Amino acid sequence: MTPAIDNPLAERRYLKMNGLGNEIVILDLRGESIRVRAADARAIARAQGSFFDQLMVLHDPVSPGSDAYVRIYNTDGSEAGACGNGTRCVGWAMMSDAGMGSGVRPLTVETRGGLLPIKPLADGGFTVDMGPPKLNWQDIPTRDPFFDTSGIELQIGPIDDPVLHTPGVVSMGNPHAVFFVDDPYRYDLERFGPLLENHPIFPDRANISLAATPRRDHIILRVWERGAGLTKACGSGACAALVAAVRRDLADRKATVSLPGGDLVIEWRESDGHVLMTGPVAFEHEGRLSAALFRDA
Repeated sequence: MTPAIDNPLAERRYLKMNGLGNEIVILDLRGESIRVRAADARAIARAQGSFFDQLMVLHDPVSPGSDAYVRIYNTDGSEAGACGNGTRCVGWAMMSDAGMGSGVRPLTVETRGGLLPIKPLADGGFTVDMGPPKLNWQDIPTRDPFFDTSGIELQIGPIDDPVLHTPGVVSMGNPHAVFFVDDPYRYDLERFGPLLENHPIFPDRANISLAATPRRDHIILRVWERGAGLTKACGSGACAALVAAVRRDLADRKATVSLPGGDLVIEWRESDGHVLMTGPVAFEHEGRLSAALFRDA
């Protein structure tokens, strides 16, 4: 086994942030050829100071016009295609003198889900252009061909009295299934989340959301994140919930989405079909990754 001290991530600086309580760790590996392994991500997540829901790793840009390529890791070491809350934190880190960059200007980062423009706001928040949702069953993806993905055949519970049923499915760079209910807090999402995340109908697994629409401009949301579990907030989940609600004529194209960690403003822009996510970020602390973290990685 390679000694822990030989791990190139040992003693690397990291930032610990959160977006509405969604725990984010940022590593800047621009200018390096280092790649984070799944075992490395799991090791970082186990440490108290660097625990995360998502680990955002900055690499040199790939596409022309972008400022960085960002790889996103869940606590189980799997990679995600998008993380809205984490992308806002990346924007702060790259734009803030206290972070990893300098100067406040719009940026564009790239993930597996595509190019994501980030715009700083006067109140300290950020707007991220999450791009257009993918609504075709092959792009989400689902195992079975569903020609209307606004509500697919999937349920939990007795066939004649299901507990949850007919979710809308959307990809925002990662797959989401949104179940509409009267009160998301009346359901045991910790119990149903893992079952639905790993349901065979989702070949790449899925993020599972429970959404209520008390008004057309307000969505109440809880999310079980693929590879991370129950979370205080999920930016891409909030985007998916609005898209799913609009498709069912339950919401307008712009709404406040209330998650356990706070509120996001989501707009599904009619002019180009892009989804815009606006919300705050919070810096917690910075630190160094101890070599001991990687002893068993």
